[in-house]
Amino acid sequence: MDEFNHIQKERRVRVLHPIIGLISGLAMAWLLAGCAAVGPDYVPPDAKAPAKWNAPLEEGLAARGMDAQVLASWWTTLDDPLLASLEERAALGNLDLREATARVREARARRGVARADLFPSVDATGSARRSRTSGAERDLYSAGFDSSWELDLFGGVRRSVEAAEADLGASEEDLRDVLVTLLSEVALNYVDVRSFQARLSIAQANLKAQEETYDITRWRFEAGLTSQLDVEQARANMENTRSQIPVLRTGLAQAMNRISILLGENPGSLDAELSGPGPVPAAPLEVAVGVPAEALRQRPDVWRAERQLAAQTARVGVATAELYPRFTLSGSIGLEALSFGGLFSTRNRTYGIGSGFTWNVFHAGAVRQNIEVQDALQEQALVRYESAVLSALEEVENALAAYAGEQVRRQSLVESSEAARRAADLAGEQYSAGLIDFQVVLDAQRSLLNSQDQLATSEAEIASDLIRLYKALGGGWTPLPEASGAPQAQLESEKDGR
Repeated sequence: MDEFNHIQKERRVRVLHPIIGLISGLAMAWLLAGCAAVGPDYVPPDAKAPAKWNAPLEEGLAARGMDAQVLASWWTTLDDPLLASLEERAALGNLDLREATARVREARARRGVARADLFPSVDATGSARRSRTSGAERDLYSAGFDSSWELDLFGGVRRSVEAAEADLGASEEDLRDVLVTLLSEVALNYVDVRSFQARLSIAQANLKAQEETYDITRWRFEAGLTSQLDVEQARANMENTRSQIPVLRTGLAQAMNRISILLGENPGSLDAELSGPGPVPAAPLEVAVGVPAEALRQRPDVWRAERQLAAQTARVGVATAELYPRFTLSGSIGLEALSFGGLFSTRNRTYGIGSGFTWNVFHAGAVRQNIEVQDALQEQALVRYESAVLSALEEVENALAAYAGEQVRRQSLVESSEAARRAADLAGEQYSAGLIDFQVVLDAQRSLLNSQDQLATSEAEIASDLIRLYKALGGGWTPLPEASGAPQAQLESEKDGR
């Protein structure tokens, strides 16, 4: 019995010996693969943001730090429940957002593909074959495993993984940028809806007043107190105002349809909901805008450009690795037998261990030219990043100037509108009493309509400028302190589902 056990032990050792050798070789290769990767190591560029905004902070603008939660859901500062509802529905149904989310999934899967090249590949094989030679038939059965591994001695695969990681980050930032743009577009079109409704109401009220004036001029003409000229002028003024109403209604319909599309719904599906009366959203008393460095840290488009630069830097390393030899380690373990039952006998084992390399010795300079291509692409990516930084700063500066300037303009229009209303009332009374010429009435009515229309437009423009300011500051996604966090529940759910 002892002799039998000894023989069995020797057989197990003989079977395991090639396996142990293969594992040892793979372990040694793993250690060798830890060598430094060729190509440049990525260093994030310096954004070089100015210490403060160039535009004067006035009319409710404050330089204090931006509140992350307020910035993430800035539309709540406009205190409009319907707008808040529209924003929530847009984040769930918008088609561009769904496409961007799918791009994140694609980038995550591509990262997985790149990571797979870091590990050995193992394939199971099996065959059954019957052959006839010299009048004799024989069967041959085989089963086993083949393994191969490209040793990443010079870091080409690791650089590919770096590039895939950065591409994933760029896709996530693109998703955030789509979200930021979407939320601002919904709000801007909602302001347009309320603006067109207000302007339509003003035009209709003025039309009613001008119809009354037209009736007065006809009565006075029939009584011989005025000329046909006054009647025709009154009619021309009335019809001119009436002609503006279809234009305003068209703009209102287009704004409603645009909101429907942004929510991923059919045009006209929100008409009943949006047709109800409502004021133009009012801006809060104070808006915190922080400093330029905060805005750049919050802007998804800036982060996207930075991640694209990181990805391209890694691709320079991928191209550089082609200058060096590529080593592979291979091995196989299996069984071969002349009968199917023989496959279960350790005496019929087979194994093999090997290694090899390939080296691009001569390709007429193609490898080095490809490195030059990747270097040039890296320089382009750096320029795009610097351009994204400047564009972000410009967008905020323009929004600050527009918001503050429109506030001042609105104050003047309030005074102008009040004066025009009083002038129109006085002109109507004095004309009825025969004290003034009808031209004065026409001028007063035109001035009143123009002032009221401009005031309504200005109030909407203030709200729109505030929305553009929040967008320029990167508002509409999660916390300011960590710009690398997920933008919304969609992205989080995608990560959880890996």
